[in-house]
Amino acid sequence: MAVPKKRTGHSAQGHRRSNWKATKPETAKCPNCGATVLTHTVCTACGTYKGKPVSIKDRVEDTPVQEEKKPAKKSTGKKAKAEKAEDTKVEEVKAEAAEETKEEVVETEE
Repeated sequence: MAVPKKRTGHSAQGHRRSNWKATKPETAKCPNCGATVLTHTVCTACGTYKGKPVSIKDRVEDTPVQEEKKPAKKSTGKKAKAEKAEDTKVEEVKAEAAEETKEEVVETEE
């Protein structure tokens, strides 16, 4: 294995490293929405590439977003029992409201 005989000086080290240069990334305008985009990449604003929809970003905006509940931490205190009771009450109220709206829709259709 090759081992250098002498240590490289500061000047020689600097000359060797001086050839590295940073370049600006190439950008272009999206033909669909006009946003500035890196070349050869999907537009982050509208989700198209070369004028064709590629990403599901457009479709996600159209559909309603449903919030997912995180699982609650398990605890055995009085607070946990009270929270469980409140959660069940809220769920019952939501179920009743859904049933009422279904009944109203049925009545309006008739």
